[in-house]
Amino acid sequence: MNTAGDEYGVGIVGAGNIAAAHVDAIGRTVGAHLVGVASRSPAGAAALAAKHGVRAFDSVAALVADPAVDVVAVCTPSGAHLEPALQAVAAGKHVIVEKPLEVSVARAEEIVAAAERAGVAVATIFMSRFADANAFLHRAAAEGRLGRLVQGNAYVPWYRDQAYYDSGAWRGTKALDGGGALMNQAIHQLDLLLWVMGPVAEVVAYAATLAHERIEVEDTLVASLRFESGALGQLSAATSLWPGRAKTLEVYGTDGLAVVSDDVLVEWRNRHDDDAERSRVLAAYGGSATGGSSDPMAISFENHRRQYQEFVDSLRAGRPSGLGGRAGIEAVAVIEAVYRAAAEGRPVRPVRPT
Repeated sequence: MNTAGDEYGVGIVGAGNIAAAHVDAIGRTVGAHLVGVASRSPAGAAALAAKHGVRAFDSVAALVADPAVDVVAVCTPSGAHLEPALQAVAAGKHVIVEKPLEVSVARAEEIVAAAERAGVAVATIFMSRFADANAFLHRAAAEGRLGRLVQGNAYVPWYRDQAYYDSGAWRGTKALDGGGALMNQAIHQLDLLLWVMGPVAEVVAYAATLAHERIEVEDTLVASLRFESGALGQLSAATSLWPGRAKTLEVYGTDGLAVVSDDVLVEWRNRHDDDAERSRVLAAYGGSATGGSSDPMAISFENHRRQYQEFVDSLRAGRPSGLGGRAGIEAVAVIEAVYRAAAEGRPVRPVRPT
């Protein structure tokens, strides 16, 4: 285990599409380098490792046993995060897990509790927090620039074709995907909503599968939220809305509003700002957007890099990561409540992580 502030060696578990984002991020993170890859698909691990000139491990056990590996990045299907994360923790490795941390609060808490007992760090990938516009909105809300927060809305009106779900036997399954459009596509917007608006007190929801075949999970979902602050909110998640539109976060307060679309600030109003200040804010946090409304591989990897840098910097400094530990459980708890509310046709209060 790295204790001297040298570079952190990272081993990746999983060789699917999302592993490419992690490889790219690791390669551009100061203080980190890729050691190797393990996957349940030996051919996949070999191909990814060969492409980047690193080692292909024949098992997770072999990867976590390698002293050159300080950090394990878990990039397996969502419902298969627990086992490799626990193996890594047991070997004394830090862990960074692609979202969601796991597909249930119970499984996510098992990872966090094990890491706490072992004295290692665990973090969940919620890279959207590292987009400049989203970070600005979080600060602005916390500083009271929007006044008292009244309503927060998160919309992910995306499209995925049938081939997307047919591309892997695990896609669209409750066991390994954990859920549909909300758990997999909209969880980042939900995380941002919670980051800005605070904890959710109660949810009501509807969910349906309307545009795809051979899947066990929703492709269309709407929910209404009541936050603990008293503010209200709306949440919409879909992979059924052809051709797909930009994901959007709207925050309204007594003194202003902000709208972020595909991680770019597109509207900013504050009753106390003059036109010059409004123009300055929009110039600083606006710009061109890159999103995955219809193509999951169109999503930029830059914010993955920023999160990796924050994680490595936190390890070097001996401080908790901003997305460490239980921060990864909050969104899963709300998703569990939304799914229960939709299934049972009644309001549900999320279980707060212990």
